Amino acid sequence: MVPRFKLENLEANQVLVELIKKVAANKNAPPAQIALAWVLAQKPWIVPIPGTRKLERLEENLGAVDVELTYEELSDLNDALSKIKISGDRYPAGSDYAKRAGR
Repeated sequence: MVPRFKLENLEANQVLVELIKKVAANKNAPPAQIALAWVLAQKPWIVPIPGTRKLERLEENLGAVDVELTYEELSDLNDALSKIKISGDRYPAGSDYAKRAGR
């Protein structure tokens, strides 16, 4: 249903997943914690709202507050992210979500 998760887009976006996995391996943390720590580091008023159905994932997500990304790590991540082209729209065209996002 979500264009970004169609097979061809998943394959194209794998470069982003690999980047997060690399940082996670260097920090000895799960990739989800790196992604959440990155969001937390953006601005003090930006707060990630991860969804989960399992207690173990909730506990893992909470561990993101203990992951400290240095200025250099954030800079390297942001530089790498700026060079990655994400394939696929976030929402299906014409959906209520797309309309709310102005797309």
